Amino acid sequence: MPASPSTARLINDRLALRLLQQEGSLTAGRLKQLTGLSRPTVADLLERLAASGLITVVGESGAQRRGPNARLYGIVADRAHLAALDVRTGGVLVLVSDLVGRVLAEVSVPIDGEAGTGAAVERAVGAVQRVATEASGGAGWGRLHTVGIGAPGLVDPATGELRDSSGLPAWHRSLVAALQERLPGARVTVENETNLAAVAEQREGAARDRDTFVLLWLGHGVGAAVVLDGTLRRGASGGTGEIGFLPVPGTGGLPSATDCEGGFHALVGAAAIGALAARGGLPVPGIMDGPGAARVVAEAVRAVQAVEALAGPGPGAEAVAAADAVHAGGFLDALADRVAIGAASVAALLDPGCVVLGGEVGQAGGAELAGRVAERLRRMSPLATEVRASELGGGAVLRGALLTARDRAQDELFTPPGHRDAF
Repeated sequence: MPASPSTARLINDRLALRLLQQEGSLTAGRLKQLTGLSRPTVADLLERLAASGLITVVGESGAQRRGPNARLYGIVADRAHLAALDVRTGGVLVLVSDLVGRVLAEVSVPIDGEAGTGAAVERAVGAVQRVATEASGGAGWGRLHTVGIGAPGLVDPATGELRDSSGLPAWHRSLVAALQERLPGARVTVENETNLAAVAEQREGAARDRDTFVLLWLGHGVGAAVVLDGTLRRGASGGTGEIGFLPVPGTGGLPSATDCEGGFHALVGAAAIGALAARGGLPVPGIMDGPGAARVVAEAVRAVQAVEALAGPGPGAEAVAAADAVHAGGFLDALADRVAIGAASVAALLDPGCVVLGGEVGQAGGAELAGRVAERLRRMSPLATEVRASELGGGAVLRGALLTARDRAQDELFTPPGHRDAF
């Protein structure tokens, strides 16, 4: 059955808005080329979208002949603001952007682990209000349309709520409700942090050309996100990718329902990376969190690559550098051995064809660590699996939260109320 005139107009409008969001400002002529629509149809939709306040004339194309086709049209980016949060054990990162994703303000706020739930929530909510106020030029946070939150732990796929998880601060769950209470008109959603990192890596990072891949998160803790045929898979209880609980050799024990210390986490979590580096004679920072582990790995990579750039070890400083590289190379080999255990398990179960080493550690290891893991994976698995390093690192969670918030806001703002059930 052919689409009704109103449905056809809606489809055309959404197509034009998506192109304006992806390409930036466009002329009517360029929209005609990209959409394949007729000139009168493009003129009608531009008039309709401008009247609704969704687009406006932002300039001219520079064409010699002035006229409607020379005008540049763009989305009214300030129509709504979006907030993205990366909620961590020790604090929260917050940014606010406009409707096309341009960051307007951001802040990082530490939260003392000894603080009570109420005080921690108020500190986090206050950070959101402060950044939203700055982004709006002092107008408060009433312009916030959608808030996307990335947090560790399981998100119930039926309710969309963060489930109570042992080892995580109680304020994580309370924060979502507090923000919804303060922002009754906004859409507040929460998603597992590793899943959001996978969204960002697929849209803007190392997996841009992949419809199927697994993101192996390496940071303070470990996790995985599974994308199959372009769809993020969450599982029956939201637990797809809880690879930290995977029983593996070399941990001296087994994980339990409340503790992943006997699982894969015990091999490649930040504390395990610090202990491995110390045994290899490498310097270790006092705080072994995600950034601390990333510094250890990055220094090892630099030491190895510095010697590889030399023609050969010589006297003095070059000999010292070569000795450091031996220790660093041994550490990276040992870490790759451990990471490959998890990657091989993923490959055997899912055959994703691509594993992205994400998080701060995955980005710090770069091609050096990814290549070593890939070499081991080829020996361990008959399934061809490419191994890539993250391009976004620890920032992928915040970026994924923003991309998700932007998609949800645009889905609503770009669709008239009477047509929302059709999409």
